[in-house]
Amino acid sequence: MEHILLIEDDRTFSRITSVFLTKQGFQVSAAHTGTESLSILQKHGIQLVLLDYRLPDTNGMDLLKRIKSLEPALPVIIMTSFSDVRTAIRCIKAGAVEYITKPVNPDELLMLIKQSLSTSASASVAATPFHNTAFFKGVSKPSNQMTELVQVVAPTNMTVLIEGESGTGKENIARTIHALSTRSKGPFIALDCGALTYELASSELFGHVKGAFTGALANKTGQFELAHGGTIFLDEVGNLSYEVQVKLLRAIQERIIQPIGSSRDVSIDVRIIAATNENLKSNSRTGNFREDLFHRLNEFKIEVPSLRQRAEDIIGFADFFREQANRELGKSASGFSEEVRVIFKDYPWPGNLRELRNIVRRTVLLTGNGIVEAHALPVELKEFVEEPHSSETTFDTYDLKAIQEKNEREKILSVLQEVRYNKSKAARILNIDRKTLYQKMEKYNIH
Repeated sequence: MEHILLIEDDRTFSRITSVFLTKQGFQVSAAHTGTESLSILQKHGIQLVLLDYRLPDTNGMDLLKRIKSLEPALPVIIMTSFSDVRTAIRCIKAGAVEYITKPVNPDELLMLIKQSLSTSASASVAATPFHNTAFFKGVSKPSNQMTELVQVVAPTNMTVLIEGESGTGKENIARTIHALSTRSKGPFIALDCGALTYELASSELFGHVKGAFTGALANKTGQFELAHGGTIFLDEVGNLSYEVQVKLLRAIQERIIQPIGSSRDVSIDVRIIAATNENLKSNSRTGNFREDLFHRLNEFKIEVPSLRQRAEDIIGFADFFREQANRELGKSASGFSEEVRVIFKDYPWPGNLRELRNIVRRTVLLTGNGIVEAHALPVELKEFVEEPHSSETTFDTYDLKAIQEKNEREKILSVLQEVRYNKSKAARILNIDRKTLYQKMEKYNIH
């Protein structure tokens, strides 16, 4: 049973939320001040924190930083009655996984909690055989070609670089390689390098000793050491700072790490799999990524096709995600109507498998039982398919990343106004995550 720490000074809201989460199968500890919350955090094994931004003795930002200094990998969801984009951006940068505005929709909160716990769990030790994990391989030609590469490289100890657009399932590929390797009984550690601040990256990867820096209250074992005898997966490796890249290069070349503040070298036996949605080769040429590190990581490259490149697999993936959502949400959606299947096949899926999974989860939540009909789909999905498009129109026209910067602000503002500043919905329409949306709103001074 996952243990949630709810930090909320509104005792009525705290009581209602605690009852709701308890009924959903969670253990809940409630705190009404920052001091009380830290005491609970240090005494109990907490898996997730729900944090009100305004507290009587502190504010959410300061408490968030304190929590992350104690438990860097602990997922924290910020809750507030005040919708402030700049505050949201600061919270996300400080390590919060989500920032939601009150009044909180219970179903949305439950979904965010489950997603955050699932993401957090992926960074812990996993040693189950691959055939017992959730995965759909696909039957299209690009999927089969990728599967062949996975099967060839998996039994070796070669370092693997996985390239592909955001949302294409790169971590699943890494888990497959691990499960098919001779290290399958060892740990699999997944780390999102894009979510690590500069201060946390070295500590998370290599560990630290007590007193090494402010907030280092105890010795910490790094992820490389935890992955000894198994595999470490470095997602969005291109986001690591230059200084951390130097340390990573040494770890790959010499199989030795050194915790922050320690003079002791630690030998490691770890297979490294890295992933990126960027062109690391191009970045290495421009100096944005170390060229020697790129060549070390690029020992064997696998390119993951986008969902639009394997259109034959769309319905198979949708059915797979539907069954997943039924289990997670306690629903029993039995399939998709023909109209929904046609829409799924016609839509270009700029967000790839992640977008498909999120939409399927939404439709299952709204449908409950029976066949998923078109009315359960997001409006933007139906509108895209219903609108006439020129045969010369390309997918990139609808991808936010491809829009010229001079039009980007206008596009973002238009979508935000259309959805009444529902930032989760706006991010889905724009095919970006909420963190990126906050950053762009700050960049273009959108409030």
